Amino acid sequence: MGVSMNLKELKTTSLKPLHVNPLKLSQPMGATLAFLGIKNCMPLMHGAQGCASFTKVLFTRHFNDPIAIQTTAVNDITAVIDGGDKGISEAVENITKKVTPDLVGLFTTGMTETKGDDIKGATLLLKEKQKMVYVHTPDFEGGLESGWSLSVQNIITQLIEPTTHVRKDKVLLIPNVNFSPIEVEKLKEALELLDLVVFALPDLSDSLDGHLGVKQGALSSGGISVSDIEKLGNAGAVITIGRSVKKCGELFYEKFPQSTHLHFDSLIGLEATDDFYAKVFEFLQCKSVPSVVKRWRARLQDVLLDTHFTLGKAKILIADEPDSAYAMSKALREAGSTCEAYIAQRSEIQEAFTCKMQIGDFEEVEKRLPEMDMLIANYHGERLAHKHHKALLIRGFPNYEQVGIGLRYNILYEGSCAFLCEVNNLLAHH
Repeated sequence: MGVSMNLKELKTTSLKPLHVNPLKLSQPMGATLAFLGIKNCMPLMHGAQGCASFTKVLFTRHFNDPIAIQTTAVNDITAVIDGGDKGISEAVENITKKVTPDLVGLFTTGMTETKGDDIKGATLLLKEKQKMVYVHTPDFEGGLESGWSLSVQNIITQLIEPTTHVRKDKVLLIPNVNFSPIEVEKLKEALELLDLVVFALPDLSDSLDGHLGVKQGALSSGGISVSDIEKLGNAGAVITIGRSVKKCGELFYEKFPQSTHLHFDSLIGLEATDDFYAKVFEFLQCKSVPSVVKRWRARLQDVLLDTHFTLGKAKILIADEPDSAYAMSKALREAGSTCEAYIAQRSEIQEAFTCKMQIGDFEEVEKRLPEMDMLIANYHGERLAHKHHKALLIRGFPNYEQVGIGLRYNILYEGSCAFLCEVNNLLAHH
């Protein structure tokens, strides 16, 4: 009897049947971002036209850059009479009439998954005409992080060529979807400083970093090339950042057991960055630490002392994707802050949180906000912060309020200094 009462209580107090004012973004949006990190790629969303339009508008406003995406434009008639083959074939034909993509990234939506379209078969029928990767990303499950991760997993299984050779100095870097383009670039530079040849998959560092190109292309403007992806099998190590992409590294290691898999849940804060460099140095059997790394570590130690007076008494509410919320909460707790987190979707990282955490939406965020000093959330949290007169730090997708989103840098020792100082200054001047 006691057990049944506990189950009933759990059901009535901790579970909601729906999201009100949701935090989460869909899996197809994560897949779109992943394919935009591949050079001359065309993301192709297999679904209704409105799904692709919404995604295009959100990312265009977020990055302040043109976003390349196409759709199979499934409507109420083709949804019934077409098994997917014809719509996909026509979409690829229309794309290749105007541009010549090196890769078409085909991914599904809730509607096409529900009707059971065979996207693998459609891709095989077109393999002689166009190189393609297909991914199942229904938007009735998962979210932004899982859409990105599933895309990377399918790129690994479908594109990378088998090999038994290994290059010790070659590294495959797999960041999670929350990394800004400049953070990917800075992480690559940190590894290149150790004489490593680094390839990021996907690589947003030169596609959505906000550079002024020769012209606005119909395809992704930068990123890792398809030929480089195909040759990644000889990488001596695969480094994954964020629990959402850990499975990508495990999949790569399973396919290429001659490599080494190094995983990190976070790269924000002193402890997380120390762990990163310790494991990388151990892998390289490196005994000397570059002077610039030592210098930035000392600066971060000083920042932790300087910010402790403000952050040590701050109560901060974080509403973001799981990997991002975990990384920020961990870094803020190092500085003495009291944190609570609401995450957008289920994730394996849930078990690692050291602060109060639950899956939630902005309705629940607003209920907790009056007791907190600061809100860290996406653009949609701005209204709540103003309403309750709380400090606000905008992070996550979307951010329509600010420019230079792709240039924000909050990882490793240097970026952690900027992050803690920014939070401190917002709290101090609110």
